[in-house]
Amino acid sequence: MAGLADIAEAAGVSVSTVSRVLNRKGGIKEETRQRVLEVLNQMPHTARGTGALRRTGVIGLLVPELSNPVFPAFAEALESRASLAGYSSLLCNTRAAMTEKDYVRMLVARGVEGMIFVSPEIANPDNDERRSRGYYEKLRAEGIRMVFVNGSAPSLDVPDITVDEHLAGHTAARHLLELGHRRIGFVSGPARALPSRMKRAGWAAALEEAGVEPSPDLVAHAPFGAEGGAQAMGELLDGPEPTAVLCSSDVMALGAMREAKRRGLSTPEDLSVVGFDDIPLAAYCQPALTTLAQPIRDMAAAAVDELTRQLDPDEPVRASTNFSRMFRPNLIVRESTRQR
Repeated sequence: MAGLADIAEAAGVSVSTVSRVLNRKGGIKEETRQRVLEVLNQMPHTARGTGALRRTGVIGLLVPELSNPVFPAFAEALESRASLAGYSSLLCNTRAAMTEKDYVRMLVARGVEGMIFVSPEIANPDNDERRSRGYYEKLRAEGIRMVFVNGSAPSLDVPDITVDEHLAGHTAARHLLELGHRRIGFVSGPARALPSRMKRAGWAAALEEAGVEPSPDLVAHAPFGAEGGAQAMGELLDGPEPTAVLCSSDVMALGAMREAKRRGLSTPEDLSVVGFDDIPLAAYCQPALTTLAQPIRDMAAAAVDELTRQLDPDEPVRASTNFSRMFRPNLIVRESTRQR
């Protein structure tokens, strides 16, 4: 069965031209229109072929999980912005009962106009990046409009809206350095995860700028989540005990603080802790968590605006969709850090 890209190639036109024909838009020569219609009649095409660009008014929102509060926050912000743009949304939790690929097939069958992937599978450190890249390339070739949020993949021609993870690690470490800390640990997510690598690079850069050696013994990797935070914190406390730590996420920070407390350490009297994300609970836990906030609403607005731009047949088609908008995280100082 032919997809939109196949139809466009056979007719010698762009996918956007096929879109205009399917949506009965103007601005196309009659000769071109007839050529596209002839190809459509001759080549069997999938329901996705026409559904991809039919104005259904629905987009898909794919998030990796809902247990970490940052992802529901992204989903809510994306849904609100999409609604303002006149679109309804289908929310998919891709690491629950169905995989991301399963949900994509379901969304395709329902004729969604486009998809926004928050932390897509290509960003999952357990995945084969080459295979994942091929999967997304195939989706693009089939005419699926999509945007990544925090899923940077330079080798893919997919727009990406991201937060500056390197700056987050640098800012957190610099904050702790300014408080007089020198043994600053990093409670990290999986070593292969891009956010972990970027935050570690920022952490190391800040320490080096201050004349402090970024010792590998002060970095502990564990799965994302509260249990992972506790596990990584335990590893650090079994070694050259730090006086402060920065964490890959607020949820990991909560686990790290719990493990420190279990070992008789108080935050921030004995151990200063910095998180990342600024989940709602961060302001209400004890002590309230110092963190780097992602500008979630601004990032969601940028993602939805880019997707709806792609979906608008009157918008000019970029020669390449490969661009990235990077947002600065904001340091929010609360009670979990103090002067050394």
